Amino acid sequence: MQIHFKRIHFPIFLLFSISLFAQQNQQSSTRDVEREAVIQVIKDLFDAMRASDTAKLRATFDPQMRLMTTYHDKEGNPKIHVGSADDFVSSIGKPHDEIYDEKIWNYHVQVDGLLSAAWTKYSFYVGDKLSHCGVNAFQFFKSADGWKIIQITDTRNREGCQTAENEHVKTINQFVDDWHKAAAIADASGFFGKMAEDAIYIGTEAGERWLRDELKEWSKEYFERESAWDFKSKERKIYFSDNEDFAWFEEKLDTWMGLCHGSGVLELTKNGWKFKHYHLSVTVPNNKIDAFKKLLELKE
Repeated sequence: MQIHFKRIHFPIFLLFSISLFAQQNQQSSTRDVEREAVIQVIKDLFDAMRASDTAKLRATFDPQMRLMTTYHDKEGNPKIHVGSADDFVSSIGKPHDEIYDEKIWNYHVQVDGLLSAAWTKYSFYVGDKLSHCGVNAFQFFKSADGWKIIQITDTRNREGCQTAENEHVKTINQFVDDWHKAAAIADASGFFGKMAEDAIYIGTEAGERWLRDELKEWSKEYFERESAWDFKSKERKIYFSDNEDFAWFEEKLDTWMGLCHGSGVLELTKNGWKFKHYHLSVTVPNNKIDAFKKLLELKE
């Protein structure tokens, strides 16, 4: 009876698993479609603003849409200014010589049923002149006519503004180069200060897996020398998450061990980019693997 029970129910369990997997894939696909629809509304909003097209601008808004800005007053007190959607539309429709251009650098979108929220980093230009920057926090309602904006709350700053789409690439290249340089000149604070507290470093030996502070303790004697280790990047490719809060990269390195590969994961924190993970590996040509294995056996 026990064997008969298993024979009957295994296919049922398998079919259930396949069905569940298909449902999960369908739900994920639906979320992706809705996410792209929300992003398109944001793009339509700023396209309309650039074109001074008030009809297209209003089409992105729910009739109850609210505008708010968070800021500090002259005394440093936190404030919220509540604006009018009608006043905003009116200001866009008034004749002006220079284009109002809000550049959006990323989209962090969440969707659940009829509700969606989006967090975007922006820089606002009047013509070619940078005015201010910050983040927009959007809320959306999915009406019978599609996604509509029900609220926009923004922050406004005049310093530290992003001015180019590939600016993060330049920043990260410099950040990683400076990290390698810190090891080359035995600057412990410059090296470990770029790593998150829970960052993981994987070295070339099988047992070399350290948390940041473990690596700091192990490498203390190396950072007491003129140079801990000197790795120079020859080539690097950088990739970003959709919201640009995470980046990962791969690189080829000139080292005392010869050509090495490195790969890392970075997180954008309130204190700037920080390493979350780095993996260093020695490269061995395929036609020399057998000789390499024999060398390892000799060492053992």
